[in-house]
Amino acid sequence: MERILTNDFSWSKSRHEKFHECLRAYYLHYYRSWGGWEPDAPDDARRLYVLKKLSNRYSWAGRVVHEAIRDSLIGIRFGRTIDPARMIERAHRVMQRDYLYSLRKRYWTEPYRRHFRGLVEHEYGEPISRDDWKLNWENARAALSWFFQSRWMSVAGALKPEQWLEVDSASFEDSSFVLDGVKVFAIPDFAYLDSDGAVMVVDWKTGKARAGHDDQVLGYALYVASRYQVPAQTVRTSLVYLNDGVEELVRIDGQVLADFQDRFQRSVARMRSLLLDPVGNAPRSESAFPMTEDLALCARCAFRRACGREGAMISAAA
Repeated sequence: MERILTNDFSWSKSRHEKFHECLRAYYLHYYRSWGGWEPDAPDDARRLYVLKKLSNRYSWAGRVVHEAIRDSLIGIRFGRTIDPARMIERAHRVMQRDYLYSLRKRYWTEPYRRHFRGLVEHEYGEPISRDDWKLNWENARAALSWFFQSRWMSVAGALKPEQWLEVDSASFEDSSFVLDGVKVFAIPDFAYLDSDGAVMVVDWKTGKARAGHDDQVLGYALYVASRYQVPAQTVRTSLVYLNDGVEELVRIDGQVLADFQDRFQRSVARMRSLLLDPVGNAPRSESAFPMTEDLALCARCAFRRACGREGAMISAAA
């Protein structure tokens, strides 16, 4: 039986961040673009849907790194020998193919392509130098090189079958739990049972440390606690900054979880305050979702054309 998609209210760290960066971008991403993938979708919804699926070059490189690590871990889980040089070369070929696909803007004309939809830099003709594109790959290569030389390869190799829990699930819909009656999406990069039976959750990062990363892994901890029926306070979490070669443990206790739940409740309340019908997740009119005044945010937003701020890159740089 075909599953009918409905635009139900949910929460995720990325949704929370978009809501606080720009309400108009939030509205276009989660509401106006809904259904844009359908063959008979209105032109406006289709255009917005294509735009919302664009990445910037940094998140694109991070995704390629995450996928290479995921495939390596899955290979280890099923007893395959992993050749780091081959995995890095495969990631390079993926980025080369993605780049050409995006440069030619084939995302506007080709059928649904699951893993990569194009780059915002190409859509808006941003003047990115050849050296900058090369540096983007070099950062991805360096992240993968560090990972393959790190302790994580031996950690994964030593795990018994029953110790494996999660490896960057490809099924977004399955990676959720319910908190205070709200569906929360959280997809941990790597989760396993440590030698003492404790759940360990690992999150790979290709960027620099910034505010909000702790909340992200707390969400992962709550997800695995819910799915595997363990107390959240017993879950161990680690942020691994691949390009810096740094591992940061995130402490979890009752107070940390209570603070997170308080921030979560306030975030949900603010989002729901802009709904005309909270039960049906129907938003208020577009005017209730004003554009940000921070042109620096517009300059890296995929919706800048839809908002009439296509020149934001120039204005923000002036």
